[in-house]
Amino acid sequence: MTQAPSFAVISGAQVHDAVAGREEQVTRMVEAAYRLHGEGRTVNPDSYFLRFPDRPADRIIALPASVEGDVGVHGIKWISSFPGNVANGIPRASAVLILNDAETGYPFACLESSIISAARTAASAALAAATLADARGDRPRTIGFVGVGLIARYVHTYLAGNGFTFDALGIHDLSPDHAAGFKGYLERSEKGDITVHDSAESLIRSSDLVVFATVAGEPHVTDPAWFAHNPLVLHISLRDLSPEIILSSCNIVDDVEHCMKANTSPHLAEQQVGNRDFVDGTLYDVLTGKTTPPADKPVVFSPFGLGVLDLAVARYVYNEVAASGALHTVPGFFHDLSRYG
Repeated sequence: MTQAPSFAVISGAQVHDAVAGREEQVTRMVEAAYRLHGEGRTVNPDSYFLRFPDRPADRIIALPASVEGDVGVHGIKWISSFPGNVANGIPRASAVLILNDAETGYPFACLESSIISAARTAASAALAAATLADARGDRPRTIGFVGVGLIARYVHTYLAGNGFTFDALGIHDLSPDHAAGFKGYLERSEKGDITVHDSAESLIRSSDLVVFATVAGEPHVTDPAWFAHNPLVLHISLRDLSPEIILSSCNIVDDVEHCMKANTSPHLAEQQVGNRDFVDGTLYDVLTGKTTPPADKPVVFSPFGLGVLDLAVARYVYNEVAASGALHTVPGFFHDLSRYG
């Protein structure tokens, strides 16, 4: 007779301990999840956005998903984005993730997920940077960060963990204090020149690799001429670039259907031209050699963010914590399990 599983709660501290220093390993997990997704061995429905009429900048997003293979789990991430938190000294995003047993459907763990979300986002970015740069035949030596919050820090950590080194690093943020803080962070690990730029234009023009990690709700970078040197762009925040820039670039996404919604820059481009012909392929297509990005155009990677990636990392964290003997279960969480009492 099948029994209901126990239910565990995994803290952010435990998540951090499970992934810290394992950037390359987490990146390989994310790559494996992308391959399973490309092979049709996942279920990844549309994300659901909970919005608030009186607080248009805030949202909470539900990302349900299911992954086959070694991950073998269902689940959902529930992640909030409240940009005003930053001014109050706490991070913009907070999240939890529920893992469900693949056989019974019972939830068996709740994990703090802001770290999982940041790690899978950064691993996806590092994987894309390596895959696209290697396909073009040249790894970038200069990098610029537009927006320097927690995600930018994780992306830098994961790039370094995947073998990227830079001769020069640029920073641009609307907050001088945030720019200074990120500069201090980079100085602790980087030997290259570090410059805080007054404008996004000067940063973009001087960078071979550009990372957008802002909270922009609509395009604020509009001139394709800024990208005339054909950089590789990790468009993580999805809404920074005008349709004109998207349409003049090689565009790689994580999932076409997911990326073409919620007024992302690719979605705005689709609305402008009435088709998706400007999308050159997915990251899976590049990984499998179906698509090769050109060297004579800007290459923009726009990842909407797939719940299957969160599940892959969360399953790994759960297994690590369980193997260490530090799993905190909740006795009696499932109760009244007899059909007739």
